[in-house]
Amino acid sequence: MNTRGFRSQLKDSVPVTGLCPQAGAYDVQDTLRSGFSSVKNELLPSHVLELSEKNFQLNQDKMNFSTLRNIQGLHAPLKLQMEYRAARQIQRLPFLQSSNLALDTLRGNDESIGFEDILCDPSQSEMMGEPHMMVEYKLGFM
Repeated sequence: MNTRGFRSQLKDSVPVTGLCPQAGAYDVQDTLRSGFSSVKNELLPSHVLELSEKNFQLNQDKMNFSTLRNIQGLHAPLKLQMEYRAARQIQRLPFLQSSNLALDTLRGNDESIGFEDILCDPSQSEMMGEPHMMVEYKLGFM
């Protein structure tokens, strides 16, 4: 299968460079900050619906915002987007995973049980590293 031709046919594609691990100086991966590299992250999507599933929450939010705008006017989706942005900024320290409980409550996901609640979301894997270095990197001291 020609992956270049297939990739150009996908309209909702996510750029592959965003999925690749971060490279530091001299194009060497910074394992301390980004973890070990995975070949799975560098592959193209194996199925057409995979991109749709990755962007499901974004597409659902867009649909809800457009419906809300048609019903209540422009102020309602803008207010919700400001609340979402404020809830996303609430984070734990960089070396601890945040549960984003406020964001889940705003979206109504706090009352539903999903795959990531039972078996843990694979993208939310633990990061090992020195806490002091990770905080300094997050604050821009390094």
